[in-house]
Amino acid sequence: MALIASCSRTAERPVNAGTVNAPVAFHSLSAKDLEGKLISFDQYEGKTILVVNTASECGYTRQYEKLEKLHRQYAGRLVVLGFPSDDFGGQEPGDAAQIRSFCTQNFGVTFPMFEKVRTSGRHIAPVFSWLTDKSKNGWNTQSPTWNFCKYLIDGEGQLLAFFPASVEPDDPAIIRLIK
Repeated sequence: MALIASCSRTAERPVNAGTVNAPVAFHSLSAKDLEGKLISFDQYEGKTILVVNTASECGYTRQYEKLEKLHRQYAGRLVVLGFPSDDFGGQEPGDAAQIRSFCTQNFGVTFPMFEKVRTSGRHIAPVFSWLTDKSKNGWNTQSPTWNFCKYLIDGEGQLLAFFPASVEPDDPAIIRLIK
């Protein structure tokens, strides 16, 4: 029971953040978008980034709407990056075209969406390897525990916080860190 509770908690960068710097810069990473184009994350320098592992057939799928609202509301300082994954319950069965169509038609998603990825294990995507490896991000080891987990990264590429799926995109704790 203690293990389950600990996996669903929010984690924030330690208070002495000045001494915890990512050995590998988030902005040095890249990933392919849903159209197969390689996107370099250095273009997001200076903006807060919210990375979310997404799925089209999940109870949390409705969070796309709030993610899009955040993306638009804080467009000058925030970018939301969606990473579809079939890791939890097989809830992202679609291919890239189906995912794009679903997100656009049902939620009006305009934020960057990337190719389907693995969020843990042997074939983990480089983005999630960085997000969950303390030797790369400086402090966090929390992997996604379900679809729609959120990682917040500051404009300098430092990981600020992890939020489990149950934390809504417009939660005051997330908004506080964006502002």
